[in-house]
Order: sequence, then structure tokens, then C-alpha cells
Amino acid sequence: MELTLNTPAILFPAISLLMLAYTNRFLALAGLIRNLHTKFLVNRENEKIVMAQLKNLRLRIKLIKYMQGLGVLSIFLCVLCMALLYVNYTIEAQIIFGISLLIFLASLTLSLIEINISTNALELELSDMEQH
Repeated sequence: MELTLNTPAILFPAISLLMLAYTNRFLALAGLIRNLHTKFLVNRENEKIVMAQLKNLRLRIKLIKYMQGLGVLSIFLCVLCMALLYVNYTIEAQIIFGISLLIFLASLTLSLIEINISTNALELELSDMEQH
């Protein structure tokens, strides 16, 4: 397989859009936490539900942090790969590009896990409303 400067450059738009999606998720999560905090201070009758949500939110925050970190590392390695190609270190560039793809895959896997946890949190909210 021939690796040219164009190959890692193709990932730039994908990773950039993914990072934007991750940032939007983080901002939505931050808003949710702020709203939950206000509700908790005003109305402490659903402490069990709030504690379950807090545990869920902490895990989601960690996952998003790791997702973003892996996304940044992936794009960093793509840039490094391009620099190595520029100075004709083809084999090293191929290795770095392969690592970048694996890290990008790990970021996507964490994203899938976070989506699953997010839907479980919504199920918790729905079950609480159904009980009332």
C-alpha cells in the first residue's frame, strides 16, 4: 500500500467533525448537570434518582474526556504521519498512521459506550415519570 500525504489528510474533516460532536455532547451534559444541581437544591424528594443520575453523569463525563483526548491524539498522529511522509520516512509514517486509526477506533468505541449509558439514563428518567 502506498501512503501519500493525501491519505492522512482525508481524516482531518472526519476527526474535526467528530470532535465537534463530542464537544456538543459535553456542553449538553454540562447543562444537564447544572439543571440537575438546581433541581436537587430546590427539591430533595427524589434523592435516590438524583444519586443514580450523578453516578451516571460522572461516568459519562469521564468517557467524553477520554473520547476527546483520543480524538486529539489521533489527529496529532495524523499530522506527525504527514510530517514523516514529507521527510520520506515512509515506513514510520505507515506505522504512525496505523496507530492513529486504532486510536480513532478507540475513540469511536468510547462514543458508542457513552451513547449506551446516555440512553440508560433516559430510561431512568422515563421510569421515574411512569411511577408518578
